[in-house]
Amino acid sequence: MKRERTEGRAETHEPPERYETIRHYIAALLEEGTYSAKELSSIVKIPERDICDHLEHLQRSLGKGGRRLAVISASCRHCGFVFRKRDRLTKPGKCPSCRSIHIQPPIFHIE
Repeated sequence: MKRERTEGRAETHEPPERYETIRHYIAALLEEGTYSAKELSSIVKIPERDICDHLEHLQRSLGKGGRRLAVISASCRHCGFVFRKRDRLTKPGKCPSCRSIHIQPPIFHIE
């Protein structure tokens, strides 16, 4: 446990709640709210590309338990194009309609 001295007294910081695996932690977060891969990456402290791999695995494994990973599709901030038919969970690079790189990333949650 980490201790810091503040004005002559020691304060203890409780460690964060632990989960068995990173996927369990991600699943617990997605059950509570909606997050993008970048937001999950900053919370879990692993690279965004690894988050996408974990999300793909969660998508497959949640189907067996009767739940599902809901994906709110990515969209172009410039023209409003929505990437509805996209199967990949990563953020697209460019809009096929206007070629803009200003893309709103997909948002995930568990239903």
